[in-house]
Parts: sequence; structure tokens; C-alpha cells
Amino acid sequence: MKKTCYLLASLLLAGSLAVADEAMLIDFTQLEPDCVVDEQTEKPTQNKHTVMDFSVAAGATFTKDQKDLMKTSLALPEWEVVLNSSARNVGSLAESKVVAAPVKDSAKVPFAGKDVMGVRVVFPTIAANANAKIVPPFDIPAYEPLADADDDGVRQEPTDEQKASGKTLFEDGYGVVKNVGTIKSIACTTMGMNYPHGLYVMLKDNDNIERRYFMGYLSFDGWKTLIWNNPQYITEIRNREIRVYPIYPRGVPFVKFSGFQITRDAAHIGDNYIGYFKDVKIIYDKAILTSDRDIADEDLWGIITKKETARQTAEMQRFGNTQVNRYLEKQKMAVENEFTPSIDTDAEGSAQGNGGQAAN
Repeated sequence: MKKTCYLLASLLLAGSLAVADEAMLIDFTQLEPDCVVDEQTEKPTQNKHTVMDFSVAAGATFTKDQKDLMKTSLALPEWEVVLNSSARNVGSLAESKVVAAPVKDSAKVPFAGKDVMGVRVVFPTIAANANAKIVPPFDIPAYEPLADADDDGVRQEPTDEQKASGKTLFEDGYGVVKNVGTIKSIACTTMGMNYPHGLYVMLKDNDNIERRYFMGYLSFDGWKTLIWNNPQYITEIRNREIRVYPIYPRGVPFVKFSGFQITRDAAHIGDNYIGYFKDVKIIYDKAILTSDRDIADEDLWGIITKKETARQTAEMQRFGNTQVNRYLEKQKMAVENEFTPSIDTDAEGSAQGNGGQAAN
């Protein structure tokens, strides 16, 4: 009888504890360029795993060679810095950018020798609140089929193994985590340089609602993992408000990474901000205990696919139009750095000695 009581007590205790999973949301060391070689620099420009083709938004006037160049990915130089109105001026727009920052091989971190995200933001020097968002070049799709891409960035047909995995393209550290219920904690590994600015992580859910989470201030030196803990997370199951939602066709809940936000207070120093980011992780409760169901609902009804396809088409159209316009603008940019001389600079009496000043 005593053993039975102990067993019952242990089962009640186990049932009262919430079990959460850890997952890598995005790992920036995985986003190195490895495809679509630039003809001038002879270096790869896009990330093979995340490359997307936006030539579908281009008109019929473009040649095949031009459309082949209309690709982008989550490669670090492709990310953008979006400044708010208080921070936006010609100088800040020109100088604020994202680059791939190589970590020294001698660094005492597990990711030594790899590239992390490097960010430069030029904030105004006047006393004004300002912020900057570091966002991916496109809204990360949650239902893009898992498939390989070749060296030219052309997506291949999914293999039987990839189909059987049940994974989508941007899972496993490329920006999407599926089957997410309540988020318990968020962690961001970043390198601080004693800036007093605040850091937010921005996430979107399957209802396309974006939320931001305050990770803390960047007023420290060196690598550090900033952690946000959900203040409303209830560990005692019996105290939770249990809500039951239809599983289909709402789909398995997910979260995806939509960017960082750096905030600068008016009381703090402006001008340059430099920061480095390695990854973002989450600890979360599962929304569904198992996603492997006896009947393949989506294969039968196709409701989620239809909605996601419409959303992706609209997003690709917006994104594609922007990228095509940027491509056209790039083609119109001047490539000359110097003037073609109109005179023989070696001839006697040339104006070179005047230094551009008028003669007396």
C-alpha cells in the first residue's frame, strides 16, 4: 500500500511539471555564400541552402542570363538595416550595413574560424530616440519544401528522403521552428562592445503576428548569451488555463525569425554602433504532442498549401518587384572611378601642376 502511494505521488508530480524543448532558431554561421559565383570577383554570393529565385516577378523583357542573376538568399551581406525616421539620413543610409564577420581561428569560442553576422548602424548624434531593424532580405517562408540547390542556385526536386523527413527548407537553424506552443525562453549569443543600446529579438507566428522580446542592453565587452525569460510562463500544469484549438486546417503552430532591433536612447551617445551576432535559440512547449498523424490531412485536403501558396506568391511578388528594381538600378550605376584624360599628362605645359587652381 505504501509503495502504491509513493507511485501515485510520483506520477502526480511528473504530471505537474511542464516539459520544454530547446531548438536553434537561426545560426548565422550556416549562412556563408557557397553558390552563384559573381563573374567580376569570382566569389560565391548566395547561400545554397536558402537561395530564392525572384525572377518570377520579372517581365518578359529580361533575358535568361539576366533572370539567372535575379536570386537572393539569407547570405549575411544580403541582410538589410532598416532605420526609423529619427535615424534616417543620407549618411546613415549609406553607411549602415550587414557583413559576414570572420571569427579568428585563435578565438576561444566553439565557432572559431567561422563567419558571424556583423552589423554597423550609424545613429544620429543629436538627442533623439532612434532605432534600427536588422531584417532578412525576404520574409522567411515557413512551408518551403526541403530540397537541394545546385551551384547556380537552381532549386532541385525534393528527394524521397527529404519528403519523408517532414522538414521544411528553413528549419534546423535557418529561421523556422515548428510545433511551438508557449515560448519559455529566448537566448541570443552576441558580442558586445560597451554600447548602451538595447537589443530586441523579433519573431513572427503562424498568424503572421510579429512580436518583439527585450533581450537586454549591450553595455558589455566580449561574447555573451542574453536570455529573455517569459514572465508569464506557468510551470504548474494545474494552474494553467488549458485552451484547445482545432489542429487542422490551422496547421502546426510555428515561429520564425523576423530580425533584430537595436534601440538608442536620446540620452546616450549616437554615431556608430558595431555589433556581432552568432545565433538565436528558443526553449518552448510543444503545441502538439506528436505531429505524426494517422491520416495525412494536408495531402487529402490541401487547405494549408493553398493559403501558404497564395501568401508566398504575394510575398514573392512584392519582394521580387523590389529586387528587380534594385537589379535595374545596379545595372545603371556608374562603373568608372576615374575620368578618361583629354590631354597628354606627360606633355610639357600640362595643367597637372596647377592642382586644379585657376592661373593668375
